[in-house]
Amino acid sequence: MPHFTVVPVKDQAQSSYDSLEGINWVDYRDTGQENHDHHDTVSSDGHGSHKEDSPFLNSADAASKKNDFYDRNLALFEEELDIRPKVSSLLSRLVNYTNITQGAKEHEEEESTEASRRKTPKSPNMGTLMGVYLPCLQNIFGVILFLRLTWIVGMAGIMQSLLIVLMCCSCTMLTAISMSAIATNGVVPAGGAYFMISRSLGPEFGGAVGLCFYLGTTFASAMYILGAIEIFLKYLVPQAAIFHATDPLSNDSAMLNNMRVYGSICLILMAVVVFVGVKYVNKLASLFLACVIISIVSIYAGAIKSMTHPPEFTICMLGNRTLVRDRFDVCAKTVMEGNISVPSQLWHRFCLAENISSAQCDDYFIQNNVTEIQGIPGLGSGIISDNMWGNYLQKGEILEKAGLQSVDAHGTMENFGMYASADIATSFTLLVGIFFPSATGIMAGSNRSGDLRDAQKSIPVGTILAITTTSLVYFSSVVLFGSCIEGVVLRDKFGDAVRKNLVVGTLSWPSPWVIVIGSFFSTVGAGLQSLTGAPRLLQAIAKDNIIPFLRVFGHGKSNGEPTWALLLTGLIAELGILIASLDMVAPILSMFFLMCYLFVNLACAVQTLLRTPNWRPRFKYYHWALSFLGMSMCLALMFISSWYYAIVAMGIAGMIYKYIEYQGAEKEWGDGIRGLSLSAARYALLRLEVGPPHTKNWRPQLLVLLKLDEDLHVKYPRLLTFASQLKAGKGLTIVGSVVQGNFLDSYGEMQAAEQAIKNMMEIERVKGFCQVVVASKVREGIVHLIQSCGLGGMMHNTVVMGWPYGWRQSEDPRAWKTFINTVRCTTAAHLALMVPKNVSFYPSNHERFTDGNIDVWWIVHDGGMLMLLPFLLKQHKVWRKCMMRIFTVAQMDDNSIQMKKDLATFLYQLRIEAEVEVVEMVRAPVTYLFSFQ
Repeated sequence: MPHFTVVPVKDQAQSSYDSLEGINWVDYRDTGQENHDHHDTVSSDGHGSHKEDSPFLNSADAASKKNDFYDRNLALFEEELDIRPKVSSLLSRLVNYTNITQGAKEHEEEESTEASRRKTPKSPNMGTLMGVYLPCLQNIFGVILFLRLTWIVGMAGIMQSLLIVLMCCSCTMLTAISMSAIATNGVVPAGGAYFMISRSLGPEFGGAVGLCFYLGTTFASAMYILGAIEIFLKYLVPQAAIFHATDPLSNDSAMLNNMRVYGSICLILMAVVVFVGVKYVNKLASLFLACVIISIVSIYAGAIKSMTHPPEFTICMLGNRTLVRDRFDVCAKTVMEGNISVPSQLWHRFCLAENISSAQCDDYFIQNNVTEIQGIPGLGSGIISDNMWGNYLQKGEILEKAGLQSVDAHGTMENFGMYASADIATSFTLLVGIFFPSATGIMAGSNRSGDLRDAQKSIPVGTILAITTTSLVYFSSVVLFGSCIEGVVLRDKFGDAVRKNLVVGTLSWPSPWVIVIGSFFSTVGAGLQSLTGAPRLLQAIAKDNIIPFLRVFGHGKSNGEPTWALLLTGLIAELGILIASLDMVAPILSMFFLMCYLFVNLACAVQTLLRTPNWRPRFKYYHWALSFLGMSMCLALMFISSWYYAIVAMGIAGMIYKYIEYQGAEKEWGDGIRGLSLSAARYALLRLEVGPPHTKNWRPQLLVLLKLDEDLHVKYPRLLTFASQLKAGKGLTIVGSVVQGNFLDSYGEMQAAEQAIKNMMEIERVKGFCQVVVASKVREGIVHLIQSCGLGGMMHNTVVMGWPYGWRQSEDPRAWKTFINTVRCTTAAHLALMVPKNVSFYPSNHERFTDGNIDVWWIVHDGGMLMLLPFLLKQHKVWRKCMMRIFTVAQMDDNSIQMKKDLATFLYQLRIEAEVEVVEMVRAPVTYLFSFQ
């Protein structure tokens, strides 16, 4: 069974050694052979002085160009020498760095390397208006403004609707400020938010949030498609419906099935358009933008006109209940035919017989009158006072107008379909989640930074102006809708009370069709843009190669079109379309966008607080407090909108983060998390300097001395196995070795030795640091390691070294003298010393002991360290099932029974379970010259 050995020490002269387990002695000294290699050498000029032919350079013609290498490069930047230009060409490249067109345009021409290099890059000529402001407007304005904002105002009231708009727009404005700081700190290529976050917070955060942003963009395309199909089936061509309701209660399910069928067809058509060529989408962008602007202008024009000539849209009310207007012709119980009063169509809907006197009618219909009120009273009607506060409804609740006289009577369920009712239960939090997608789209300008004439100026100005414009439109629209439209019409989501007209269309001028057609084309355009942008975002993530299973999506057609990414995007968007409800899809994409914006704010705050030298944004109007406020608002909106969706989104991001971390994303982007880690490490090290650790916190902090063979392979890897089992990933482990020779000559060997040790540490699962020193004598190198390893309070307190095998038979006296010198130096430094013997027979990390004993010979009081070591070993799965036995030695005059009791009590106080054995010494007493420190 492996054991630890305590050896007596006598003062010996300092020596070196050759055959120690665990200590490296590889002789790299000059053998006297002539080196004819001109690479990495120092030559002589014949006068005893040396000059460098090619310092640290591996250039074949270095020797023939001795007079030219000073002009070519510097050895300090060896890795850049082959591509390092002269100053003039360097400045030219820096000026033209933003010439690369990005996003969709970068795939319009085939990626022919020779041809593209010969082409003169086009000068970026987009200004703030065309490059940032209008694209942001087009992305922010969307389906929610035309299809849901009137309904939100009706349910929440003007005051709470203004609060919803204020919360969402404030969140995006604060995010835009942070984004402007990040975007003006460098060039943002394709990928937009993903690029900003990954280069600021590292590949783990970048990959997690990048995929969330991708999912948000993909679900946004599904939301826009559902909005377009809703406009098509509800307002443009209702006759195109495939599924029809057999009764009023099954109307919703029929509509959902129609949405699924037409939505899938529309998605396929849009995907084909994107696949054929993005240039067609780009050409139609101006048309879609014009539709948005014309639609918004028509709303304002209709609101102004309503002050003097409100549009004629009457609502039929039965008591105070709102009736579905397209189910009958005349809003009256009877109509006059000649001089005879006959039942109307409305009468037949509520009554069974033709005869008015003997008819069996609905009780509510009999006891209440039918009246008509104006659906659009106009801006000067004073209706704003009725719409000031919210009126949330439960699913199936009938839309009622407060103030109208009504007799409460129980009506039959057969007539329920005659009333306009709420299709879903509403609340403030639900409306926040539905409205937030209408505030997204602020990244459109930053994604085009390479096409801008002056990106440093255009991105902040254009984005903030676009958010300001859209916020003003939303605020004014809320007030106008509440001031012009009757409350029951506002709460009527699909316009059932106004003959199936789009509610916002009833206010527009000159015709409701302006809004219907304009909103249809704008939603189609927004869906196409989302289907265009999402695959390229996924392609950017895949090309960074931080998520291995996404690598296939980095490939595409010969011209770079992301074919596979488009296919995956279509499949995910189909999942959103199968949900078939705009009100259910909107909160999902709200979660993903809010998480993306949260990390944009976090990235800006971290970079600002760390004050990294590279953080020099041209946009100066930012502050870490604003970024933290924006981050807090994003988090609050996530849980306000839907706490369970928020948890799911954060869980998805967390799993992606841990997956990237587990796979080991070997990317060094100079991110802020690394800087944050350095700051935290500095703070922790300074705290550790306050004083020595308390006894309760003491654990072995190991310095493991390794030996390498002539091929720089670890000679005794079981020392690392023992260290990993003893530490189990906790505490400090430093693995050290010594390369004998001169530092200037042996620098390459030192690096190779360090890499070999790191590889073995990874194999043996040792979490720690590697330290290799070059010294003229191995003995001196060991002394340097014992003195200088660690930093501040993170210093080793235990040295682990191998036992010197064959030192008696060795002809070299250094074999045992260096061992003795190491023991003396460890003692002088007041460090504990562990010398595992027969370490080659120690179990590997893959073995398991099902039984057995760990024996400890406790012969000298050492403060409990001999008790602690087996306890720590038992924490590892290799030794977990082993029993622990403590042996102690009793001399002739000792009471062995009392010693056993005392030792058992001591172990009980230490909370260590072990068997106690007392060995009685019958011969002369033993003198101990050394004990553990």
